[in-house]
Amino acid sequence: MLYKNNSMSIKSWAEDDRPREKLMLKGKTALSDAELIAILIGSGSRNESAVDLSKRILSSIDNNLNKLGKLSVSDLLKFKGIGDAKAVSIITALELGRRRRIEDALELPEIKSSKAIFNIMQPLIGELQHEEFWIVYLNNSNRVLHKEQLSKGGLTGTLVDVRLVFKKGIELFSTAIILCHNHPSGKLQPSQADKSITSKLKLAGETLDIKVLDHIIITENAYFSFADENLI
Repeated sequence: MLYKNNSMSIKSWAEDDRPREKLMLKGKTALSDAELIAILIGSGSRNESAVDLSKRILSSIDNNLNKLGKLSVSDLLKFKGIGDAKAVSIITALELGRRRRIEDALELPEIKSSKAIFNIMQPLIGELQHEEFWIVYLNNSNRVLHKEQLSKGGLTGTLVDVRLVFKKGIELFSTAIILCHNHPSGKLQPSQADKSITSKLKLAGETLDIKVLDHIIITENAYFSFADENLI
């Protein structure tokens, strides 16, 4: 008696359609997001291949990998064909990717643009559901000396202690700082509180000869620079 395997394993596909073999032959950049996820989950079901299942998952979150990284095990289990092991595999891979981005940011390159600060800070605060205010301290070559969280929660003038900001700057012999905070709402426009804090710290920095170079508002996928918009 013959037993039919109802699971559409990647090994049963035509060779050209196998994501694993495609990666080995053509390199990782040749694979689509869906094909990479298909490698993680290994197999689909009788009626749906692993790639098609991956496409269905991605379609549900607008093909946005950042949104995929926010899904929980229970969220993924809602998709037919995804069990505990597959859900954990997806979450593990995306978490490793997030941690890699943070480690890349810790290499602290020379800051030559607002985009450079965004690349450093977005992995830290860009996907948070609450606001955090950070200070990036620079030396006279515009290299990052230190990053420090100043406050967590709502952004108001009462949460910014000017003395603490510049005490750390003096300790580090910093010559410049960049202000950074996130907007969980996704809106990039600065509030009046954002502008007030910027002016307050800029004025204090002038007295101590520590320049406030910029204030960057960060969201999940974009940023707003006070310096680029001539607001500082």
